[in-house]
Amino acid sequence: MKNSVIFFEVEGGNDKGPDGHRKDTIPMIMALRSQGWKAETIFYRESNFDDLLAQIPEQYDTYVSRINPGNIPGGEVRYFELLSKLCNAGVIGMPAPEAMVAFGAKDVLVKLRDMEMVPSDTYAYYDIDDFRRSFPSVLSTGIRVLKQNRGSTGSGIWRVELADERLIDTGKAVPVDALVRCTEALDNHVEEHQLGEFMELCNQYLVGKGGMIVDMPYLPRIVEGEVRILFVGETPIFVVHKKPADGGFSATLFSGAQYTYDDPTQWQGLVDMFLRNLPEIQQRLGGHSTPLIWTGDFMLDTNPDGSDKYVLGEINCSCVGFTSHLESGIQQKIADEIIRVTSAKNN
Repeated sequence: MKNSVIFFEVEGGNDKGPDGHRKDTIPMIMALRSQGWKAETIFYRESNFDDLLAQIPEQYDTYVSRINPGNIPGGEVRYFELLSKLCNAGVIGMPAPEAMVAFGAKDVLVKLRDMEMVPSDTYAYYDIDDFRRSFPSVLSTGIRVLKQNRGSTGSGIWRVELADERLIDTGKAVPVDALVRCTEALDNHVEEHQLGEFMELCNQYLVGKGGMIVDMPYLPRIVEGEVRILFVGETPIFVVHKKPADGGFSATLFSGAQYTYDDPTQWQGLVDMFLRNLPEIQQRLGGHSTPLIWTGDFMLDTNPDGSDKYVLGEINCSCVGFTSHLESGIQQKIADEIIRVTSAKNN
């Protein structure tokens, strides 16, 4: 055992500080070093693929991926290939690429569809023909939310509603020339299109590796906010209550949403429900260990008895940030988890 950890970053992107690193990377490195471990960071470049593959297994026990896949020049395919080869060479992946895909893809909702936290009328489309064939019928049931698999901060997440309510619940597919109002979560801006035109706009989300659209019912209580549990391993660290700006449904800071950071005990019912279901969630997503740093994002709905119901919106795990909590010592909890997992697998 080398007691050594390498952190992957990538140059560029809007998540970097003045030193070129993510603001949460160096604090994790320093927390590991304070416990006598070697910890370094390296910028991934595809041109260094072979060198990284040769050197890292010789020098490090574990890697920690701190790269937003959308910031990788040329895309994520070769980067994920490198991570897979490193894991096969005995390096502990935090997370392994297969776990990153399993937990982070938007169709996690479809895989969990018959559990208590996901509406039964949640669907996924993987190609243009299926989307064009199915979505007009689904839209006839009411307001829908479409989510692309790629992107971040609300890009490609649309609330879609019919301008003519007489087309709802007719038992017939919505005509492609029907007018729809489409609100993007990126900034709450509204566009009006004919349905056929809007579906053509969505073609971009279905092409290429990992292309998909997830389709779920719109929950009116989203105006009360999105609730995010941040985990380190299987331990909830804090809960973020993200309340949209008035009249919007986007919970991004960019759109003006207000964030409140709470102790998990303030959302005990939600936390207990999710942890109770976590073993089954892991089993359905391929049996992977939980990622190092990840979130479960929820929206509020109402049970028949009037009590709150929590609906899973997505899981994030590719590169969750936590700079707002560095003063609370979260970096030390992360370092402890890295050491725990690495030591357990090497002993």
